[in-house]
Amino acid sequence: MKQSIRTRFTLIFVGLSALTLVAIWCVNNLCLESFYMMDKLRVLERVYERFDQLVLEKAGEGRTLIEDFEDSEDTDADYLGDVALLLKMVAEHYNISIVVSDSVTGDTILPSARDGAFLADKAQRYILGYDMPRTEVLKRAENFTIQKAYDNRSKSFYLESWGYFSDNRTTFIMSTPLASIRESVAVSNRFLAYVGSLAMILSCMVVYLTTRKVTSPILKLASLSEKMSHLDFDAKYEGSAQDEIGVLGKSMNVLSDKLKETIGELKSANLELQKDIEEKIQIDEMRKEFIANVSHELKTPIALIQGYAEGLTEGMCEDKESRDYYCEVIMDEANKMNKMVRQLLTLTALEFGNDAAVMERFDLTELIRGVLSSARILIQQKQADVEFNAEHPVYVWADEFKIEEVITNYLNNALNHLDGEKKIRIRMEQENNEIRVYVRNTGHPIPEEDLPNIWTKFFKVDKARTREYGGSGIGLSIVKAIMDSHHKECGVHNVEDGVEFWFALDIFI
Repeated sequence: MKQSIRTRFTLIFVGLSALTLVAIWCVNNLCLESFYMMDKLRVLERVYERFDQLVLEKAGEGRTLIEDFEDSEDTDADYLGDVALLLKMVAEHYNISIVVSDSVTGDTILPSARDGAFLADKAQRYILGYDMPRTEVLKRAENFTIQKAYDNRSKSFYLESWGYFSDNRTTFIMSTPLASIRESVAVSNRFLAYVGSLAMILSCMVVYLTTRKVTSPILKLASLSEKMSHLDFDAKYEGSAQDEIGVLGKSMNVLSDKLKETIGELKSANLELQKDIEEKIQIDEMRKEFIANVSHELKTPIALIQGYAEGLTEGMCEDKESRDYYCEVIMDEANKMNKMVRQLLTLTALEFGNDAAVMERFDLTELIRGVLSSARILIQQKQADVEFNAEHPVYVWADEFKIEEVITNYLNNALNHLDGEKKIRIRMEQENNEIRVYVRNTGHPIPEEDLPNIWTKFFKVDKARTREYGGSGIGLSIVKAIMDSHHKECGVHNVEDGVEFWFALDIFI
């Protein structure tokens, strides 16, 4: 079962308080009586020393204690001599009865008629060497003896001191009652139990309430650490105390900020690493795909070249017309392979940034007309109807050679996929500071799911028809790479009777 720090502090305090009370109770029972007896012994010794000093002083004056006492009784009642004053102080403060006798004159100072006579008789017996029943000697000095004696009259014990003073003529006996130590201890323990219990209850309440000041910030720190464990670093310790808890709270705030910063850096590094891994996987997949595609594209022309070359070698075509046909097939397939290799080299240079665009100002209208003029024979072979009605020059800012290749690839792609009315329409439209060139051809639309993939190397929508005109699926990839090097857009969409490709360039103002 979990216990709060406040409860544990309170229980510890209660345990220590109870242990302290029990220890005091045991000490009272075991040591209080001995301490009481030792204190009484010291009191009797001090009283003896004080009277002995006074005896010597009076002896120096040629007087005795009894004479000084009798002189004070014969004078004004308000005046007390040294002896009378000392007797009064001892009786009131220490509850000691004293009988003083002069062994020469026989004079005696008695505290009261009843007790004085009894004590004087006791002193006479002690001096004469008579042992009183039920006495216990506690200390024996040169001139006095201290003993514990039982009084049959009061049925109680007394502590007595008797003997001579230093003048060797004045005898004395002092007696003080010994209260019931055990009864006193019992009363003391009961009083201690009542007062201690009440004090312990009040102290426990105070401790329980005051520990809240200690436990409250600790609970806040616990809540803060729990939030930090859930990666919530916005929570902060807001205590203003300058003690150890305050220092810990500020340290946790610093730790929270450091963890937040470090975890952010780790996340960024992890994202970069993940991106690098994905790029590596993608590059590896592209490499595998590239090898597979190149192998596939080269397999057919190599097989044809090999087959027709073997036919020539084995003399399968003896007539000139057959030999010419075989040689034409070999040359045509070799040209296709050469064209594909050149396209691959161009695309690789663009993708790796080795063929940077050379930006210059040129007339786009004139460039398009030049491309159409160069492709006149191919257009006639395809029996295509090409429409381009732009009359005014349009100056753009781009790499003229690369844009010419873009237009050529768009035109060849349109010629290779002509169908239906076999119409190709090229038009230009201005949008803000850009000019868009559209190349539209009639024919079958591209399936919507294939539209995002036509810019990928070696991708062919209709592989059978592409083979007819020798397409390798690289031309549109070159277009995309050229436009990316210009940081401009290109695209394609299906129209009602065919497909329309486009690209955009900045107008030179």
